Amino acid sequence: MKISVSLLSSYLYCSRKLFLERVLMLKEPPKESLVMGSIRHETYDNINKKEEKLVTSIAKKINLVEIQNLYKQSYLSVLRKAITNNKRRLENVNLSMSDAYKKAYSFILEESSLRASNIFNFIEENNVFGQELWQKLTPKIMSELRVESDALKLKGIIDQVHIYDNDYVPFELKTGRTPDNGVWPSHRIQIAAYSLLLQERFNKPIKEGFVFYLDTKEKRHIAINPYMREEVKQIVDEIMQLLESKELPDFCNNENKCRKCGLRKTCYNEEEVNNLLKIKVKAN
Repeated sequence: MKISVSLLSSYLYCSRKLFLERVLMLKEPPKESLVMGSIRHETYDNINKKEEKLVTSIAKKINLVEIQNLYKQSYLSVLRKAITNNKRRLENVNLSMSDAYKKAYSFILEESSLRASNIFNFIEENNVFGQELWQKLTPKIMSELRVESDALKLKGIIDQVHIYDNDYVPFELKTGRTPDNGVWPSHRIQIAAYSLLLQERFNKPIKEGFVFYLDTKEKRHIAINPYMREEVKQIVDEIMQLLESKELPDFCNNENKCRKCGLRKTCYNEEEVNNLLKIKVKAN
């Protein structure tokens, strides 16, 4: 049995909520932030898939504004498609497609400008175009990379992997509040797990990873160390036990987490939760 890497993050965030979702099979009501997060993830994924075509289409030297317009048109088209794909989910959280576009517009505009500038600077330094430009360009970006390991009992999809020659660097894209320093513990363990999976996949040491907080556009570094393997293994074992358990974990005692949780009402209704648990036990 292999569990999703995302469960490690969920477990560290709130083991009680994970139990409610995975053992008692309760579903959290849809949230605007989750839907917008999905739209951003889908947009970034398809942006990365378009990168090669965009880069190889530059067959001669053009100015920065022309490259920026090329990227902007392409990326906004990707955004519109992602919003259309999530139309039903947007309706469920009472958000119109036009409002979703306005909310996402600025980060897509900035992303297109950043990537266009990188391409322009690389051309200026190396004077290469078309297919040669793409071949020599670093870093290359793989998105939505599926990885799994029987030994680690893990599987997952990495948001991005940046490739510098033979060095692989995992990136996770996150919405929501950015910590004052470093990364949230749940995000750190997620990067650690993905680094181990990458190391096994490519047989290369993974030295670092990053969490990119989309709302504040901040990139936070995580150094990978040899102790992380045991840390990940321990959490995986704890989650395996939780999924087989008949005991409800205690409350997380974090008012901020509880206030935002869509399962709060059921979670605090111990009679309802205990009845659900009894039904689950009988069913097994």
